[in-house]
Amino acid sequence: MELPEIPRLQLEPVVRAALAEDLGRAGDITSDAVIPADTMMEGVIRSRESGCIAGVAAAALAFTLVDDAVRVEIVHPDGSVVEPGTMVLSVNGPARAILAAERVALNLLCHLSGIATATAQLVEAVADYPARIACTRKTTPGLRFLEKHAVRAGGGVNHRFGLDDAMLIKDNHIAVAGGIEPALARARNAAGHLVKIEIEVDTLDQLDEALAGGADVVLLDNMDPATLAAAVRRVDGRAVTEASGRVSRDTVAAMAASGVNIISAGALTHSAPILDLGLDTEPTGT
Repeated sequence: MELPEIPRLQLEPVVRAALAEDLGRAGDITSDAVIPADTMMEGVIRSRESGCIAGVAAAALAFTLVDDAVRVEIVHPDGSVVEPGTMVLSVNGPARAILAAERVALNLLCHLSGIATATAQLVEAVADYPARIACTRKTTPGLRFLEKHAVRAGGGVNHRFGLDDAMLIKDNHIAVAGGIEPALARARNAAGHLVKIEIEVDTLDQLDEALAGGADVVLLDNMDPATLAAAVRRVDGRAVTEASGRVSRDTVAAMAASGVNIISAGALTHSAPILDLGLDTEPTGT
């Protein structure tokens, strides 16, 4: 499926805020001091390790927001799989502007590509099964839409974007509400006709209650593979099944073998290491 572009309306405030934070009150005083104003340069961002790319549009925008005279060519768009030394994008224009934007561009590109790469690794690990890999709301404040885009770039799917997307009744909700039955009944009474209701269960007995209450999705939390498989058999297509808890490259295939529809992993967005990329520059004169 083709990856949709992020609208500039969403992207620009995030990139602009990051640049404003870095440039501060006086701008890039180092580049302004040591590089003549009319110096031009070419730069190439290359991957220094294998991985999956995400965040190219954010990186490109960082350069052009500093100076719209900078020209950016995207060579490998989001979702591209790259090897060490692969050119991802090139920039050409005023040297001061390129160097002022470099760190913000790389921070976003490396972080988002790391998420895409971690997602792609899990997707590859479950390739023999129908389960899809999903992210969660465990995201960096202010970067959620970008991080969820990076998950899609890596071949994953998105869970809800916020508290208003769908109802997810978790263990604390159940405890405060007085149990699964009253929690589901109240949720069903309040939900609009397009709102899905998901509920977290830890045991097969809780699963039976959730199914009796008409949950649309059951979140099978921290179940071992044998219990997951038993849960999927018990659901028997009556609800979407989602597994979560301790998801890693070592555990995800066994989870997928249970037959669950979705495997959600918070680590994709809260713990993925960056993908190492760097900007190599070459002055072109004045």
